[in-house]
Amino acid sequence: MAQTTRVTLKEIAAQTGVSLTTISKVLNGAADVSSSTRELVEEHLRKSGYRRRTSKQRREYIEVVLRELDGDWALAIIEGVRESAAEVGLAISLSVSGDERAPGPEWLDAVIRRGPTGIILLFADIPPDGRATLTARGIPFVVIDPAGDPAPGIPSVGSANWSGGVSATRHLLGLGHRRIAAITGPEHVMSALARLDGYRAAMTSAGLEVDPRWVRYGDFQRDGGERHAMELLRLPDPPTAIFAGNDLQALGVLHAASALGVAVPGDLSVVGFDDLAAAGLASPRLTTIHQPLREMAEQATRLVLRMLDGSPPEVTRVELATSLVVRDSTAPPRGA
Repeated sequence: MAQTTRVTLKEIAAQTGVSLTTISKVLNGAADVSSSTRELVEEHLRKSGYRRRTSKQRREYIEVVLRELDGDWALAIIEGVRESAAEVGLAISLSVSGDERAPGPEWLDAVIRRGPTGIILLFADIPPDGRATLTARGIPFVVIDPAGDPAPGIPSVGSANWSGGVSATRHLLGLGHRRIAAITGPEHVMSALARLDGYRAAMTSAGLEVDPRWVRYGDFQRDGGERHAMELLRLPDPPTAIFAGNDLQALGVLHAASALGVAVPGDLSVVGFDDLAAAGLASPRLTTIHQPLREMAEQATRLVLRMLDGSPPEVTRVELATSLVVRDSTAPPRGA
């Protein structure tokens, strides 16, 4: 039976009055345990710091947990995990649950029953009880964290959002733009704030004030980018350039400009963030910040496998560099 130096399952049984057989069922996610007994055992496992030894015998797959399957962003991550897992003879499984912040509570019991080799989560965080439960069962997990704000100690992989925002804005400044707007993501998402902070830093370092009317908080969706761009382009003194917090919003900006008869890049330059496949297929082709999504997935998979072999991560946060990809949607402002 698995144990740690802190506590044994026999001691947990003595403390709770629950049999070893029932405790083992809880650990393995069996369904035939009452909710009250399960909660009692889980609470004692968390408080005692119990941690099952990681099995030397790997199971057959890594589970990828995300809130939706739609979009190039998710597909790039999934493919990166799949390729890295295949190198060591593992498959992947997909699980859809929760919202952008965390998987839903129903997912945890189900994943314990499935018992994957490891777990990669595309969320900002995982609730403390979920972390403790996975740790107690010896299931390593890593967060691929575009939000950039994982809880302390959570193994996570992300990208350099702030420097990406700086690069996008400096590109526009270098072309001669001074009236530059920004459409970022939701105010509660750290990656959106980091990209906006990068924009502000680049503007400030160029000696320019940021007009409050030119800063918009979107939803990282195409419709939101289009709506905010419509408002910006109808201002008495509209911006000559827009930095959109992701490619989907940037595509919405292109659509708004077309609807209003604003030429891109003749009258308006547009920069996105992500470098999704759609960016290279847009008309005009979108200048954007490349976020290394596949590399993020590969790093997360390797980290899970190292943890599975009993090697604790040397660092809990891995942040990969972003880079500017210049295409056709940016040019000097008209008359420059």
